[in-house]
Amino acid sequence: MLKIGLTGSIGMGKSTTAKLFAEAGVAVNDSDAVVHDLYAGEAAPLVNAAFPGTMKNGVVDREQLGRQLARDPTGFKRLEEIVHPLVRKRESEFLARQKEAGADMVVLDIPLLFETGAEKRVDVIVVVSADPQIQRERVLARPNMTEEKFNMILSRQMSDAEKRRRADYIVDSSHAIETTREQVADIVADLKKRIAKEEVPHA
Repeated sequence: MLKIGLTGSIGMGKSTTAKLFAEAGVAVNDSDAVVHDLYAGEAAPLVNAAFPGTMKNGVVDREQLGRQLARDPTGFKRLEEIVHPLVRKRESEFLARQKEAGADMVVLDIPLLFETGAEKRVDVIVVVSADPQIQRERVLARPNMTEEKFNMILSRQMSDAEKRRRADYIVDSSHAIETTREQVADIVADLKKRIAKEEVPHA
């Protein structure tokens, strides 16, 4: 089963691209969605123990957590040590289910794929990119987003240029969604051909 690593900096259109892979019939494991689920469940008390006052009604208050991390960015390491093993466990369960179902390929949607060394766990890397001005407009249009928060997020992410350099495939999401959909369809078709020829190692 071929494992496709999907990544891209904030505001590049990665989530939309992941949905397009799902539309094309490729199962997607969305790390962000998994984290949201964990924050509403088993990770909440663990996060609250490390960051007191961040849990409300059994759920992590992401705004409060974000404020604490903005005051003390060293907390990101502590947070990752709590969350990453739980995310990996969910990812392993997803892969086992898909392998049992006979899937020929899956997408692992991992925002910090390069930054966390996750590229070692995938066979092919797809990077979603867009014009920097479009990226900026998309991000600053989000609720509760500020220039300061945007810059803090960017500072934790590898540059778009470096991600593009390391990619096997690049999806440019600067244009209409139909154009992005066509790019995804082309990638899926190409990978199916490569799987058929067994050119790509897959477990």
